Amino acid sequence: MIDWTSWMDYGFMKMALAAILIITPLFGLMGTMIVNKKMAYFSDALGHSALTGIAVGVVCGIPDTNISMVIFAVVFALLLNKIGSRSTASTDTIISVFSSCSVAIGLAILSKGGNFSKYSSLLVGDVLSITKQEIWYLVIIFIVTVLFWITCFNWLNAICIHRALAKSKRIPVQLMDYVFAVLVALIVMLSIKWVGILIINALLILPAASSRNLAVNMREYHVFSIIFSVFSGVMGLILSYYTNVATGPMIVIIASVIYFVTYFFGRKWKE
Repeated sequence: MIDWTSWMDYGFMKMALAAILIITPLFGLMGTMIVNKKMAYFSDALGHSALTGIAVGVVCGIPDTNISMVIFAVVFALLLNKIGSRSTASTDTIISVFSSCSVAIGLAILSKGGNFSKYSSLLVGDVLSITKQEIWYLVIIFIVTVLFWITCFNWLNAICIHRALAKSKRIPVQLMDYVFAVLVALIVMLSIKWVGILIINALLILPAASSRNLAVNMREYHVFSIIFSVFSGVMGLILSYYTNVATGPMIVIIASVIYFVTYFFGRKWKE
């Protein structure tokens, strides 16, 4: 008989659980706006830029590559947002160009001399290696994001619905775009080492997409998204412990199952 509580006997599992309980509500919350703003490619590009951020830290001799990764991601997000708003080309095209260039530069630097194996764990992540310092980083970004959401959600929602109308109401549209992009960049970078570059975008998109299949109003949209995100995170952690599978991919698998279930039963729910 399987002891379903044995995983709580280990300190590293408790740390991992704490990280998941802090960050998954943010994935669910921010994911709703990312889906509404059609920014899936944007968050994916940010995840890929982590490699270049680490590469910049290695080249500059920065001991803590988390710092270089965060700084690069913020600059990358602001630059991408700026060029995307001014360019006549498709936004998806601009993001794809930035993402491809960023990944190529990062891989070129980190693979020099055959040393990329040291960074391969970033591809799938390892939540079990999270430290107390990183937990505090997550707590800080959690507080900042919640405060931003409480004070600025109506503005963000108005911008999503009609940008021109939002401007006419004197809402600082461009400033909101920049602040939102920076917050997404910070959340992605502070989570990348335990979620993984390959699947970080899925954790931002899937809970919100699942919620959209069921929700009939904005409140339900946010509540369902947060619930799905937290449930996927906790169940993914527990199942990964018993199946000896990486936590990040297991969380995404559960989130994917939730999406398909809500997709097929969402219409009946709304009726």
